[in-house]
Amino acid sequence: MDTVPDQTTQLPLAPQARNPGMGLDLDWIGRVQANTSAIERRCATLPGRRSIKKDHQAAWLLKAVSCIDLTTLSGDDTPGRVARLCAKARQPVRPDLLAALDLPNLTTGAVCVYHDMIAPARAALAGTTIPVAAVSTGFPAGLSPFHLRVAEIEESVAAGAAEIDIVISRRHVLTGNWQALYDEMQAFRRACGKAHVKAILATGELGTLRNVARASLICMMAGTDFIKTSTGKEPVNATLPVTLTMLRTIRDYHQATGHRVGYKPAGGISKAKDALIYMTLIREELGRDWLTPDLFRFGASSLLTDIERQLDHHVTGAYSAARRHPMG
Repeated sequence: MDTVPDQTTQLPLAPQARNPGMGLDLDWIGRVQANTSAIERRCATLPGRRSIKKDHQAAWLLKAVSCIDLTTLSGDDTPGRVARLCAKARQPVRPDLLAALDLPNLTTGAVCVYHDMIAPARAALAGTTIPVAAVSTGFPAGLSPFHLRVAEIEESVAAGAAEIDIVISRRHVLTGNWQALYDEMQAFRRACGKAHVKAILATGELGTLRNVARASLICMMAGTDFIKTSTGKEPVNATLPVTLTMLRTIRDYHQATGHRVGYKPAGGISKAKDALIYMTLIREELGRDWLTPDLFRFGASSLLTDIERQLDHHVTGAYSAARRHPMG
């Protein structure tokens, strides 16, 4: 596939209508299936069947940059580190490369931090339209008391986070307690108010692709704006089979309700070639309308360095050292 996505632009876009959700439909949940062997076969053939080269590849990689949630979620985060990350979000690719590619105003999709780093991030992003996303609800395990998880969302929204990445209770999925998962997600959605909510499924801990599909569907029924694969802290994070399962569930939900829900793979995506494969799968399963920051994000940080190196090669014909593309 060498179709060029819509040109990345920093002009204001029409806001994506939020997913209002719907009532819990247990009959629909009961009908959900996932043919694991067929899904794995489809994903195994994708890298060999799709090749994006030269100018087309550069266009896709620039689109990928605009869809990155540039992330730092470490116990040793400091305001200085966050400020440097935000500087990279504002200028994700070297100015000389962007000038050569005729795209001088490129930024990342968001900056994602812990609650305590919201204020430094907002200060560092002042004057831009780059949103601050905050992880919440006892991230990454999601095992703190329920009222504290709701309060954590409210505190982050009050501090200025425009997006909230919540983690679901995996036990509700593993025990088939769909009503509890639905009620939990609805409560989180209400606490977010005007802030957009991304539901992290922690797919590596859900056991089966059928569970992934069911959890995805219930979170969408409860009103999430995005479904996200992972916290990045699990042993297994984003994978192509999980991605295909979640994308097809998004497609089914959109066909049934008319509401669009975004998708965010997170954890383990560090190479430009992998980003292209994920974007190709989205293009094939959902269409190019989903390849915008409103409906697609990568949860990543090291991915940006490799994309910038690939763009440097496209412009100059030579690969540069990673140190020439610092994160901040």
